[in-house]
Amino acid sequence: MMTALPNTPSFSLNGKRALVTGAGRGIGLAAAAALAQAGAHVTLCARTESEITAGATAIREAGGKADTLCLDVMNAKKFAEAIEAAEPYDIFVNNAGTNRPKPMVDVSEDDFDAVMNLNVRAAYFAAQAVVRRLLQAKKPGSIINVSSQMGHVGSPNRTIYCTSKFAIEGLTKAMAVELAPHGIRVNSIAPTFIETPMTRPFFENESFRKFVLDKIKLGRIGQVEDVMGAIVFLASDAAALITGSSLVVDGGWTAE
Repeated sequence: MMTALPNTPSFSLNGKRALVTGAGRGIGLAAAAALAQAGAHVTLCARTESEITAGATAIREAGGKADTLCLDVMNAKKFAEAIEAAEPYDIFVNNAGTNRPKPMVDVSEDDFDAVMNLNVRAAYFAAQAVVRRLLQAKKPGSIINVSSQMGHVGSPNRTIYCTSKFAIEGLTKAMAVELAPHGIRVNSIAPTFIETPMTRPFFENESFRKFVLDKIKLGRIGQVEDVMGAIVFLASDAAALITGSSLVVDGGWTAE
């Protein structure tokens, strides 16, 4: 008698539409490339047109499907109008973010507002727009909020950033609970320090570099490739029963 083996769910994203914010460089561009390589049609969204045009062109030249949406996610009204006018997105990587590391006693109101307005306010309303469109179309979907290991632990000189990313972790769980009846999964990805144009200047400080490498148990700074598989996984049917979770890609930082 033959044993019937279960089939591994597909990691393919063929036929899916994906939107990535902050897609001009760093983790956002890597996410767009990963989703395209898995078969999705990807829309790269950022405020710098030259960057997302270059990214989309590179994806198409590699055989993928990509277009661009040039706008600032801080303008929630314009973003919502663009999403309302588009076909619904099956996958949304909510990635645009920033950081202004400094001691807590030196943080200005401008610093606080700049980080919180992009990392929390803009992320919230961007997700709201994508979800509204999915609900209108009665479609399931996968929302991936780009968080950080700093949404799980504290760290010196990162009070605003930690505040913003803990907020994203709470948002992820609440969205997951509310949207589960509609078949919309919501998870976060929480990377450690990834070498990107935004973080590279930090690593030029030798004492900071040593601090980071002492904390990352696998002994190396993350590369964008380290998050690409995790994003494809959360977007795909392979993660069909995963919602309200945070996939921590931190080389062991938060395990200690």
